Amino acid sequence: MDWVGALGWVGSALLLWSLLQARVLRFRLLNLVACSVLVVFNAILGIWSMVAMNVALAVINLYFIRKLLRDRHDEVAYDVLEVGSDDAYLCHVLKVHADDIATFFPAFAADDAADRSAFLVQRGDETVGVVLLRDAGDGVAQVDVDYVTPRFRDFTPGEFVYRRSGLFRDRGYRAVRTPPGMVAPYYARLGFRQDGDAYALDLR
Repeated sequence: MDWVGALGWVGSALLLWSLLQARVLRFRLLNLVACSVLVVFNAILGIWSMVAMNVALAVINLYFIRKLLRDRHDEVAYDVLEVGSDDAYLCHVLKVHADDIATFFPAFAADDAADRSAFLVQRGDETVGVVLLRDAGDGVAQVDVDYVTPRFRDFTPGEFVYRRSGLFRDRGYRAVRTPPGMVAPYYARLGFRQDGDAYALDLR
């Protein structure tokens, strides 16, 4: 196989792989790379209709990537809605994502949501994630679940929840402690300090 043929196969493989991505930003980035490769491939072969189509798709991807990157730190992009721990929709979200939640919070079970403060993180009408916390005393909010759905894991809803929403300060908390033993924690990027197998944030 010559290198031109290999280029076409690589572009096609990347295109198919991009369609398998649940994360919207990752999908756009992979799709952009695939379109760029296919632009070169089809230009070498002189198939200009395919060049035009892939250029158009690349421009569309660039537009959405720019918009996604702009919105990822936008404080108006997310809303935090407090709900009862027995809220029907909360229970539905916990049930639908139970296996994924267990991957990141192996010590948590859906029945443990009772007697905790519960919050849904929303972006428009889409549910971004769930935060469940309890009062650990001494002004410390103990977070038991801080779950983000796969579609939004390339974004930073936690930045909004912990620093901008007033979620904790409005309830009299002076510090936040994250779930101990969480798989793939991201808190260091938000200014948390490591505290044993968990992370802590002093609220200013």
